This record gives sequence, C-alpha cells and structure tokens, in this order.
Amino acid sequence: MAAKDKARSYKLSVPVDASGVKDFKADKAVKVAAFDNNGRVHEAIVKLDARSGKGVATLSFDRQPGSLRVVVGPEDASVEQLQGLQTINISISNRNWQGKRELKLSPIPITSYYWWWWFWWCRNFTIRGKVVCADGSAVPGAQVCAYDVDWWWWWVTEELVGCATTDATGSFEIDFRWCCGWWPWWWWARRFWRLEPLLVERILPILERDPKIPRIPTPDPAPDSAVFDTLLRKSRVGTLGAVGKIQPQALESLRTQLLVNLPASAELAQLRIWPWWPWWPWWDCTPDIIFKVTQNCKGQDQLILSESIWQTRWDIPTTLDVTLVANDLACCIHPCTTPSDCPDGDCLVITDACDDLVATIGGNPGAPATPAGYLNPGLVSSSGDRPYGGTVPISGIFGTTATADYYEFEWSNNGGATWNAMPPAAAGGFTRWFWGPALPAGPVGWHSVNFPFAPISGHNVIESRQHFEANNDPANWGITRFWDAATENLLMYWITDGTGFADDTYQLRVRSWQLIAGNLKKDVVLLLCDTENDNGLILTIDNGYVNLVGPTDSNGHACGPGTVHTCTTEPDTAIVAVRINGNPVDVCANVDATKGGTLEIDFMAWDPDGHLAYYTLEATYGNNLAIDLLSVPGASLSAGPPVGAVPSAGLLVGPDYGAALGQGGPGMSPTWKGGIITLTITDLHKAFPETCCYQLQLYAHKRTVVSCDHSLWGHTNLSEYSFTVVV
Repeated sequence: MAAKDKARSYKLSVPVDASGVKDFKADKAVKVAAFDNNGRVHEAIVKLDARSGKGVATLSFDRQPGSLRVVVGPEDASVEQLQGLQTINISISNRNWQGKRELKLSPIPITSYYWWWWFWWCRNFTIRGKVVCADGSAVPGAQVCAYDVDWWWWWVTEELVGCATTDATGSFEIDFRWCCGWWPWWWWARRFWRLEPLLVERILPILERDPKIPRIPTPDPAPDSAVFDTLLRKSRVGTLGAVGKIQPQALESLRTQLLVNLPASAELAQLRIWPWWPWWPWWDCTPDIIFKVTQNCKGQDQLILSESIWQTRWDIPTTLDVTLVANDLACCIHPCTTPSDCPDGDCLVITDACDDLVATIGGNPGAPATPAGYLNPGLVSSSGDRPYGGTVPISGIFGTTATADYYEFEWSNNGGATWNAMPPAAAGGFTRWFWGPALPAGPVGWHSVNFPFAPISGHNVIESRQHFEANNDPANWGITRFWDAATENLLMYWITDGTGFADDTYQLRVRSWQLIAGNLKKDVVLLLCDTENDNGLILTIDNGYVNLVGPTDSNGHACGPGTVHTCTTEPDTAIVAVRINGNPVDVCANVDATKGGTLEIDFMAWDPDGHLAYYTLEATYGNNLAIDLLSVPGASLSAGPPVGAVPSAGLLVGPDYGAALGQGGPGMSPTWKGGIITLTITDLHKAFPETCCYQLQLYAHKRTVVSCDHSLWGHTNLSEYSFTVVV
C-alpha cells in the first residue's frame, strides 16, 4: 500500500543558488513555499552548502498540484508573510506537469540584494520602561500597549505591536518582531483606517487659503479616493480606481499630481503628512510608536494614557527606553523615599485637605497666619482666599513609632479653648486599595480594604493603617504589598454640610488610643512631628443653603423648577433694572433703539458670606452668538442702588475678587460680598449690534472649594432677562 501511494505522489524540486553572493556564508537557511490555486501551501527549509552556496528544496504532493506560485524567502518568514513579501516569485503552469510526476526547475539565483536583505527584513525590538504618576510614583498592574502608527492625508491607522503588564515598580518590557518589504496591496489590506481630527485641523487651513480650490472636500470616516477629485479639478482620479477603493501602488503617481495643484507647506511636510511628505509604509523597516495604557484601578478599567499622533516616536532603535506619565485616573504606589514620607517618632503630621498641602492653607504650618483656614491666603485673584465646603478628605502621616491603633478627630471653633468629638454623621470612613497578593493569600492585583468609623469604648474611632498592617501579614507591607498613594495616608472624610457645622473657621486635631484587650486605652493627642506642638489643621467652612422647592428665594427671586435660578442667596443674582436712554425696559419688551444712545443695567451679584469670586454679564442672541457686556468699549461699572436687604456694592464693583481687593485695599481680605452694581454702556449699538431678541445672562461664582472641586463652579447662581431691540 505504501509503495502504491508513493507511486501516485508528485514531487517538485526547486534548486536555489546563492553562489553569486559576495562573501557568502551559509549561516542562514532559505524557505521555499509553493501556493496552489486552491489556497493550499507546501513548504520546505533549505540549508545551503557552505562551499557552493547551493541547495535543493523538495516538495511532495498527494495529487497533481496544477499551477503553482513558488516563493523563496528568509527561513524565519511565516507562510502568510511570504505571501505578502516582495521577494523571489516563480510561476509554474499546469502544463509543466503534463505526463510528469516529478518536476525539477532550473536553479533560482539568489542575488546579493535578496540575501543580505533577508538578514534584516525582520528584526527583534525591545521596548523597556516605566509607567509613573505625575509625582514619579510607580503605576503597577497597568497594561501597556505599543502601536505602530501611520497616517495618510487625514486618515490614520494603528497596528498593535505588543503589550505588557507593569510590575510593582511600574516597569515593563515589550518584545516584538518587526518586518518590512511588503507588497503595497498586502500591507493596505491589513489596515483599519479612521479619520483623525488632528490631521484635519492641520490640512484644512492650508486648503482654505488657496482660492483655486473651488470646494473643500468634506472629511470622510474612511479613505475614499473621491476626496481628491475636487483638489485636482477632475471628474475622476483614474489612477486610484473606483470610488471608495484605494490602489496603494498608484499613490506615488497621485502624489505627483497633487503637489502641482496644492499649496506648498513646509509645516505639513515637517509633520510627515502626505502628499507633502513622501510615504511608502510597506518599506518602513523601523516602527513609529505611540502608547496606550489601561489599568484596573479601584475596581474600574481606566484609560490612564492615550498618546496622540503628535507624540509619535519616529524610527525607534531596536532597544527603546521610555518613561510614560499616567493621568490622574491611575492608581499609584509611593514608597517611602524621603523623611517627610515616613517621619520618625511617636507623632503625626496632617499633610493636606482636598489634596491641598497645609502649607497653602492660612494659619497652618508653613502658610501665612491670615486669613486662617483659607486656601491660597493673600493671593490677589479669584483663586485666592478660598474656604472649603461639602466633603473634605483629610490626609496625614503617623510617625514610624506612633502609638495610634485607633483614632478620632476633635474640633474647636473658639481657638482651642474647648474641644469636641467629631459627630458620627460628620466623620466619613473610606476604602483603601493595595497592590500585591490578596489577604491572607491570593492572586496579585489591586485589592480593597474598608476603613469605617465604629464605636469602641464610647468613642467613634477608625483603625490606623499601621495597626491594620501589624495585624495582617506584617512582614510583607512595603515588600510585596503596597498601598495606593491616593488613599495610603487618608485619615477621614470630613462631611461639613448638613452635619451641624455652621460657616466658621475650625481647628481640628487627632486623638489616638491603643487597643488593649478590645478596649481603647492610653489616649493621647500626638505631637506634630519634629515640634512640641499638638497635631492639627485649620479650615474655614462655607456651605450654601439651597431650598429645592422654591418658588422664590429669600430675596424674592423666582427660583427652583421651571427656572434657571437656584433657590439660594449664597450667591444671589438678579437683573434689577434695564434702561435705554433712561427709559425702563421690561422683560419681553420691544425697544426702538434706531437712534442709538446709552444702556444701563442694574444687577445683583451678592454673597452675604463675603466669598464672592467673580461675575459675568453677557448678551446672547441669534444663532449661538454672545457679547461680553463687561468688555464692550466704553463700558463702566459703578455703585448701584440698594434693593431690599441687599446693599449697594459701593466702590467694590469687581468684577472679580482680585479687582475688588484693588478697589478696597488688602485689609478687606478675605471678604467681598458684592451687592447692587450698575453697568453703563455709552453706545448701546456696541451691546446690541443688530435687530434681534437679546437675553441678558448674569452668572455669579463663589470662591468655595466644594467637595474638592477647585473650578469656582461649586457655588454659583444664574439670572436671565430678555427683550427685543430694533437697531
């Protein structure tokens, strides 16, 4: 039976000859593959003779193979790669097999060009690096993916070259193999393209400045040859084939035509944008790399780094070292590297509130003494003298020998004359995360630990991190387990709103205990490290009251559901009166202003707590149009008439806290209440340039940092007032 099968087999002998290669060395074999018309492939590795440089590949077939395409290439190329590689190709017709079971080809010469190119057409690359947070802390457990990036016109394609996961130090290594020398059609067919807005932003202005281009093409989501029709002022770009289909081998001819018709641009050439920059990506033998980094942080998958095309590393070396800086969504670990990270002694340092260092909060160590409890004390800006509100996370570091198993916060609003335990409703616990093996043992990753406040021995206390470590595999903290830097030194969430704390300046301190036989013993207020002073923190609190129902606030302004106005006076806003040429203008009025004249607006921007930051006053009209009335030429601000319980602003008209400090002098810090203000515009056509319905839009903002929102939008209010002006 075996002899009968052998008799029916077909054989193809493919001699290869590298004898013409100068300085030939037989240290690399050759791969020969034969592809039939049914997609089947047969392959063999040929080791060439060291002296003659010759060898023979023998391929066997169980039936007559018919027409074949024989490809000769490097031994480390896969069958798929040989199909797309611009290498030696030989065609065998079905007629060559007529009456034959064995077919021997004439020797295929391997020239020096191919022989030496095969040595480096594919190369091994290594990317080593670290992922860190902005402060240099390591980012463990993150998946780092490297992409080769190419762009053509305003489309971009990315090819994943490899991924790796960072270790506890944030380090990673990606090893990959990169090949070049493809057939253009083969390279193009394996790419997914997308529109890149960053490229559109660069190309469109160049096209728009050329009056010879009658119509700027609309960017399409995917490559479409029709985009070039208008640019070349032709009905079709014949070299690219049918609409929507790109023939990459014709791109160089198209580039020649476009360069004649498009404006020259050194900027786009420098940015490597085709056609201003030549482009043959199938011959790109060194990858151009960008990175994307993801991390499962606190139970959620987060994109912590996504580099744009403008961050491309061009033509990387075979070994590349990088440092990647993650965004603020990353979980980081920050080992103790300086004395301030882990102070010695039986002591405590309260370090920050809302991630603001205590040295930037008035009255605390390292900060100006006044105004006490305010962020950025004395700064002449809307970001100066800022109180806190809402929920305030407070962090600190216990000394390395601190006797603090459990602790609670105490507060005082009379300069420390008396102290009170933090009410349970105001003392918020939290969750810490650590990187390493699960407790007591388990897989490496991010794991959570709850730290709630709980009653023990008549006190509402929370366990210290050090006590937790001492009772949970103590030998491995800082060795195989590391706390997330964002929560490692968290002490408490101070819930200031709705828990009985009036707007005021408060001192806080930490009282700690040892846990002995299940009871709290040996209480102490630890000293501030390296001092003889008690630990502590000074914060000023300002929480606004909001009536969610309405229908008016305490100043009588319509508010709540169905309005744009918030039912609060902290701050309060109102368009009190509008006058054109001295004549009152009611809401929804039609005003004839064809003869021009003056515009006066009395408005309220008021905060009874004295923490006003700034206000804005705009006229909106038409289709998304707006005029900043405070910046109109000839506009001026002055004291307005008092309205009810709200006084005139007097000299302190702003429009922001920094300007008000200049109007009232530094002695008024940190208080600016605002009040009733009058805006006068001498030429109303500057405010109302065309006949239209105008809506006055007045915003007022406070300086309060609300639940760590530093944006000045935590406490705001809005009033609107509309009418029609005929000019």
